[in-house]
Amino acid sequence: MAEPVKVELGSVQQTLFIPLAGRARESARRHPVVRDPKAAEIVAAVDFDVEQYSQGWGGSITVLRTAVFDELVRDFLRHNPEGTVVELGTGLNTRFERVDNGRTHWIDLDLPDTIELRRRFFEDTDRRRMVAASVLDEDWLDVVHASPAPYFFVAEGVLVYLDETPTALARIAESFPGAQLVFDTYTKRMLDQQHKMAVKKNLAARWAWPCDDPRSLEPLGLEVVQEAAVTRPPAAVRSRLPRRFRYTLPVLKRIMGNVIAITLFRARTDTAHTPR
Repeated sequence: MAEPVKVELGSVQQTLFIPLAGRARESARRHPVVRDPKAAEIVAAVDFDVEQYSQGWGGSITVLRTAVFDELVRDFLRHNPEGTVVELGTGLNTRFERVDNGRTHWIDLDLPDTIELRRRFFEDTDRRRMVAASVLDEDWLDVVHASPAPYFFVAEGVLVYLDETPTALARIAESFPGAQLVFDTYTKRMLDQQHKMAVKKNLAARWAWPCDDPRSLEPLGLEVVQEAAVTRPPAAVRSRLPRRFRYTLPVLKRIMGNVIAITLFRARTDTAHTPR
């Protein structure tokens, strides 16, 4: 048997095991919302206590969130089959494997320690490459510019950990006018709940950036194109949900409301927005 892959990650980076474990468990179901055998392979291969991240956000909510993001990326590729998708804070995501159309270009960006781990399971190709950088850096922008337009930036479960998120969003909007960006935002109420849960579970990672209204980000040079919520996914996602999710969604919506928003933005092509 191969030696287990050792994991040496910062506290925030370790949260990549939340969606990874969720996808692995979901893939074992008879009718999974997200089918991801690669996630199960990685979970089995790492020398890490994944169980500490296998509850709570590793459950139905995270899987639904991933399904919504996948659908939005697929829609972009239907209209722009040779465009470039940039996965910000990619972690050990396998979205490329799930949505690749054989023509798209793809950039997986994350911090150096995460990319080092990621290279144990993935390889660069002529259409896909991994880039070690922070979302808050600027050097990686040139890497994206070297890839074919149009551009689609995806950040799932990432920006909430960065209090400098508005600066990063403004920089992307200014650098890539007309590009689309999709990311999830969490209300101040959700941020407070996450802090309590992290203390209870002895987790070091803390959310840092609440956003009660995604439309409040429009002065950064963005315009809202489409709004969704984990409890109110797009019709294309709802139509594929197994029965257990269709029955659960109304209950989740009553309990949570729309505190987890998934918003698709377009970077404005004018420059009359608030400077960063």
